[in-house]
Amino acid sequence: MARTQDKVIISCAVTGSVHTPSMSEHLALTPDQIAEQSIEAAEAGAAILHLHARDPRDGRPSADPKVFDQFVPRIRAATDAVINITTGGSTRMTLEERLAYPLQAKPEMCSLNMGSMNFSIHPAARRITSWKHDWERPYVEGMEDLIFRNTFRDIKHILRVLGDECGTRFEFECYDVGHLYNLAHFVDEGLVEGPLFIQSIYGILGGLGPDPENLVTMRSTADRLFGRDGYRFSILGAGRHQMPLLTMGAVMGGNVRVGLEDSLYIAKGQLARSCAEQVRKIRRILEELSLEIATPDEARAMLGLKGRDAVAF
Repeated sequence: MARTQDKVIISCAVTGSVHTPSMSEHLALTPDQIAEQSIEAAEAGAAILHLHARDPRDGRPSADPKVFDQFVPRIRAATDAVINITTGGSTRMTLEERLAYPLQAKPEMCSLNMGSMNFSIHPAARRITSWKHDWERPYVEGMEDLIFRNTFRDIKHILRVLGDECGTRFEFECYDVGHLYNLAHFVDEGLVEGPLFIQSIYGILGGLGPDPENLVTMRSTADRLFGRDGYRFSILGAGRHQMPLLTMGAVMGGNVRVGLEDSLYIAKGQLARSCAEQVRKIRRILEELSLEIATPDEARAMLGLKGRDAVAF
């Protein structure tokens, strides 16, 4: 049976916590830069904006609600996009730090990593000869000896305090096939209800590689676990794998995620000057394939979100 092709939701992950200032001069670091890039990405066609915070003094990842408050309300005032706040933060943050702003803001959506894992870009440090800030090199090289922690109890806690108590729904980030089974466990336990929004991730060291066969495996496994009508599938390709995997995934009926959190480039050897540049590129590809782009309100309906008027910021 052929899939019904819905409109495609474009998510944009604006800055993240993995890349550092020395890797690209275009990476959004200050609240003004994060707000400006987010607003431009929404204007370009992103229905969902996935947001992290950075210390405006030196660009290091931050979980400080006071920093989030300098750009999130501004983005909400200027766009109709769904605001999606990270619960991942960085590998150096505690669970309490990661949840501090989401619990304050009670957003429509939050990201939720579906398991503990090795998560690293430490080989990237070999390619950088000059660092702008003292914190960057040990931060990147230190990923080799760190894990991202999300135990079953951690995930259960997040589902309760954000999902049940705040009405927030989740971008379930799945870096491996086992993460789909973790999600199925929580569905079976009655802790998660559809429609599920599954963000399948490829090309991160510690997770699934960027082989096209892995995308097919993740898609078919999700079909078996949740049924074709029980979830929305999305694709994140890290680094140079971004556009090829997103295009393949969209042809298979999936949604897509771009942004400088996931890739610093727009083409081979060419740094993206903004997140919006990547949004415009994938939108152009999708429309050339006769696919329609979902508006923020259409994305809300597709994902069963509570609506922008029900958030705290």
